[in-house]
Amino acid sequence: MATMISNGLDVVAFLKEQHQQIKVLFREVRLTTGDARSEAFYALRRLLAVHETAEEDIVHPAARKSLVAAEIVDIRLQEEKKAKVALAALEGLAIDSHEFESRLSLLEADVIAHAEAEERQEFEPLGDSLDSERLERMRSAVIFAERVAPTRPHPGVESQAANLLTGPFAAMLDRARDVLTGKSSNVDQQPS
Repeated sequence: MATMISNGLDVVAFLKEQHQQIKVLFREVRLTTGDARSEAFYALRRLLAVHETAEEDIVHPAARKSLVAAEIVDIRLQEEKKAKVALAALEGLAIDSHEFESRLSLLEADVIAHAEAEERQEFEPLGDSLDSERLERMRSAVIFAERVAPTRPHPGVESQAANLLTGPFAAMLDRARDVLTGKSSNVDQQPS
């Protein structure tokens, strides 16, 4: 499964659709076992990694500049770091183990709470305060950021500056690792 290309016209619709896709992928991981679970988890991990990087690069800085209190953005960034740590820990567990399932459930609850807070406290104010042209440009920027983002979680890299410094190298290594493990996708060839 590849990163979803949205039918939404702006960044808010695009990211909300991805939040829905993340919920579906969590369900898929929970309801499958073995190779099917492994594939679903790969898709979930990849989407979460590229999605959060794009938010850190494009959405959070715009929210911080435009209208959202810095404390709200800082809380979202802390939640994203916590999710990256949990996601990285899941990668080291046996996919069908009880520990994987229980940690996945905790991560799912945290990610869904994070997404709902983000939509309410950042996306809605951005959608209400920025003109449609700016929101469409932000969507294009998010799509580009996702295409070049790391495909694995990198805890400690939750800011635009950190992503600019380490992101390209991490993305190159992640994507090479994906190819070597046979887990690469066609996301980079999809039209925007």
